[in-house]
Amino acid sequence: MGGLASMRIGELARRSDLSTSRIRFYEAKGLLTAVSRKANGYREYPADALQVLGVIVGAQLTGFSLDEIRQILPADLSNWRRGELMGALRRKIADIERMEKRLGQSKRQLYALIRKIEGKRDGLGCAENTRRLLKEFVLSGSRSASSTSRKHGARSRDIAARP
Repeated sequence: MGGLASMRIGELARRSDLSTSRIRFYEAKGLLTAVSRKANGYREYPADALQVLGVIVGAQLTGFSLDEIRQILPADLSNWRRGELMGALRRKIADIERMEKRLGQSKRQLYALIRKIEGKRDGLGCAENTRRLLKEFVLSGSRSASSTSRKHGARSRDIAARP
């Protein structure tokens, strides 16, 4: 993280629009590594610490965890490991696609529940309708769990069996 001009944490916080505690947190997590201390104990950050913080914040906004960021973030921003970076980006896209699929399934289930609630027969009491809907919901949930189990094998059965 070499750079020409260094700065103290307050200036870095102002320039990055991050709190000093958040900067210290990233430092403690090993994401800001080229931090030196002056004789008076003040932290001194290199000029490119601002860029590193931008990469960290941007990566978090796209769904990367701090551990994932630490694995791909080079010590020198001009020295990215292209293969590792591309692999991480592709894995994150695959994670997002799996999440989108799960969210789509959840959305369909919620719409189906809304339709069932709105389609309550006349004369059916609220308590009775709730019992009917809960019974259907539990049955459809166990069917989903068993189909997931068939798709994914014993691991899903073990997970579904947990309390």
